[in-house]
Amino acid sequence: MSLTFHWFLPTNGDSRHVVGGGHGTPAGSSGRDRPPTVAYLSQIARAAEDLGFVGALTPTGAWCEDAWLTTAMVSRHTERLKFLVAFRPGFVSPTLAAQMASTFQRQTGGRLLLNVVTGGESHEQRAYGDFLDKDDRYRRTGEFLQIVRELWHGKTVDLTGEHLQVEGATLARVPDPVPTVYFGGSSPVAGEIAARHADVYLTWGEPPAAVAEKIAWIRRLAARQGRTLRFGIRLHVITRDTSEQAWAEAGRLLDGFDPEAVDAVQAGLARSESEGQRRMLALHGGSRDDLEIHPNLWAGIGLVRGGAGTALVGSHTEVAERIVEYHRLGIDEFVLSGYPHLEEAYWFGEGVLPELEHQGLWTHPFRDAARVRPTAQVPFAAPAGPRRN
Repeated sequence: MSLTFHWFLPTNGDSRHVVGGGHGTPAGSSGRDRPPTVAYLSQIARAAEDLGFVGALTPTGAWCEDAWLTTAMVSRHTERLKFLVAFRPGFVSPTLAAQMASTFQRQTGGRLLLNVVTGGESHEQRAYGDFLDKDDRYRRTGEFLQIVRELWHGKTVDLTGEHLQVEGATLARVPDPVPTVYFGGSSPVAGEIAARHADVYLTWGEPPAAVAEKIAWIRRLAARQGRTLRFGIRLHVITRDTSEQAWAEAGRLLDGFDPEAVDAVQAGLARSESEGQRRMLALHGGSRDDLEIHPNLWAGIGLVRGGAGTALVGSHTEVAERIVEYHRLGIDEFVLSGYPHLEEAYWFGEGVLPELEHQGLWTHPFRDAARVRPTAQVPFAAPAGPRRN
């Protein structure tokens, strides 16, 4: 089975520095270095498609552009890349969401993946009119996914739940294929919902021992439901021809972190209700010291960014070794990003993926199509990015 790799569309802006944001924190001024225009995001998407990434994750929240609208526009400039659209169930009715997903599938040729984000920060949820507490948000998500999945399979749905109610809900046209549902969460209620409804459970990049514990936990919960899930991990990446070059780049990013900005971000994230965010914070404790928390796993990104806060750092061979290490635990899908996203896609795609292909762990999903695609179809020129000699 070939490993699956996804890239990231920075709809909060991009930069040669780390762009903050997430879990109620603002994106920061560096996101204006490369605004998230459709033209720029399409450059990243086309690069990811050519390099062999299957899909691209888009974030959700007040700190970034809307994921549905942005990916719909970017899809017009790509041919095969799928879009892992992050969305929050509490912000739209389940019937409308099922219809939106069905439309997206037909209009893009089946290129929608769904990343269900329940929402870990009550103050941000309240800004959108959602006043449920965290555990109730997860329970509502369970009802939401029950309705959506039944609609996708052509059923007429009547449900009176604790939080949601629909009567005579149906779709005129069901999606083909049914979108894969990605879901993450580290709290007990999140695990229960994931076990019942997710296709792929996503974890943030913790050290392998912690990831192994989380996989075992979700597998137990899913087995009680008579289900099996696939597993994915969300990481940043800094990969270069040599380890020294990669760590020098990590050092350059760290040197760009303003101490006052770090303190402000950490104070904000300390108030987070998210168990996953708490685990991210514990990896670095707000300190710039001892940030390599496992060989080639660097926690520095989490000093200025909410959510996924760790990066694989090293030579192409070392980064490939860490990916194999996670794969041996049960991880088959990797959702990656790097600053800036256009150039880092090339570093990883031209450096690490060939290493994994040589080991028989990865095959380019679009190689034949990419070779014959006419360059005249590209609406604008994409920078080549750094390449190996």
